Amino acid sequence: MAIDLKAVEQLATDQSSLKAAAGLAKPGKWSGVGASGDGALIWGECAGSGANPYRVMADLRDLGNKCTCPSRKFPCKHVLGLLWLNAEQVVPFPPADTPAWVSDWLGRRRGTPAAKPANNAPQGGEKDLRAARAGEPDVAEDPKDVARREAQAAKRTEETERAILDALDALEQWIGDQLRMGLAGFIDDATARCRRIAARLVDGKAAVLAGRIDELPSRLLALPAGDRPRGAVVELGKLVLLARAFRAAPRDAETRRAVAASETRETVLADPRAPRVDAHWEVLAEQVQTRRDGLVSQTTWLLNLSAAGPRFAMLLDFFPASAGRRGSVFTPGERFHGELVFYPSQQPLRALLVRRDAGGELPPSEWPMADATISDALTRPLLAEPWAIEIPLLLPQGRIARDDAGHNWWRSTDGMATLPIASEVSSLLCGTDLTRTAAIWSGNRLAILAAQTPWGRIGGHD
Repeated sequence: MAIDLKAVEQLATDQSSLKAAAGLAKPGKWSGVGASGDGALIWGECAGSGANPYRVMADLRDLGNKCTCPSRKFPCKHVLGLLWLNAEQVVPFPPADTPAWVSDWLGRRRGTPAAKPANNAPQGGEKDLRAARAGEPDVAEDPKDVARREAQAAKRTEETERAILDALDALEQWIGDQLRMGLAGFIDDATARCRRIAARLVDGKAAVLAGRIDELPSRLLALPAGDRPRGAVVELGKLVLLARAFRAAPRDAETRRAVAASETRETVLADPRAPRVDAHWEVLAEQVQTRRDGLVSQTTWLLNLSAAGPRFAMLLDFFPASAGRRGSVFTPGERFHGELVFYPSQQPLRALLVRRDAGGELPPSEWPMADATISDALTRPLLAEPWAIEIPLLLPQGRIARDDAGHNWWRSTDGMATLPIASEVSSLLCGTDLTRTAAIWSGNRLAILAAQTPWGRIGGHD
């Protein structure tokens, strides 16, 4: 049997788990790797922080898996690492007799009497997925065991929060150092300096924030040289605001999502606070970016064509860069009816696709009305989330023009607003009356996603 990296990435609960798994997909981390005769079962022992390696096993028929590490993620990074080894054939998985500890797990998955391990080795924390849980009989738990596990979970949560807070202290000290030494030196050496503090944040369990800082130099270098000092001040200021917001409410899902990790799909779907919106949607654009941590982010922007619910939706996915370019299920410009569930937030934007109705394209219709003023459209999201990097906008009627220096600008028809554009735009858009324009504001530049014109819809790079 075989597995590919796409299946591995779909199993991962978040991008930090996938990144950690990539680090474990190395021959030196593993021992005792093997497979059953038919290749359906694979197993191995992964070196961890303790004296004994973690025992990891998986059933490729339904991707059920288990690891003896104490992680609360299902599957953990060790399981993902084992599957990654198999998918990429990093090491051979020779056919071998099934170890007793694998047989024990397999027997419990199938509801048969468990075989006793031959070496009576102590087993660590167990976690079975899907069929593993369904196959085990319901047994009344000892209240003392339940209380002990809850106490251990609370202790781990406190330790994680403490590690994050310590990392944020280091971040604020680092920001102060950059300002004291001068922004010119910071901009010239931004890549090395950001890489060092990002590594400290990863150690402090602030993986999402680390990724943001790791990408900061590329955002600065994309600006004209004269705008980079201002851009650096804005970026560093937003980091301070985010750090202090986390300190004020370390259990808040919104700030935790921006610092440590996002909720799993299952958690969002089960959250009664998560807004569900059943509406007509138009696919505005897709943005694909290879990150410095070896992952590729795939962002799909949707526009809500119905009256109710958030105006924009952002579908975000990650997959390993080594897996190559992955096809999209959406085509820019297409319209569909479906249900989205949004991550709980003061200004909901990131969402998950729950249902997409069959039945082909929706009939053409006008986009919603733009906001009354651009300042209102920018102010509301920043008041709710002042550390946000990107804000989607639906601009009113306007045109795109080019100045003497060759820079592109969007200007409203009434002349009340003029905004610079970050990159080259379609020649079809230049000089054309734009009845509506969907764009992303990054704090100093617009990125055009798509626009409606008297001749129809035009993509930002068509």
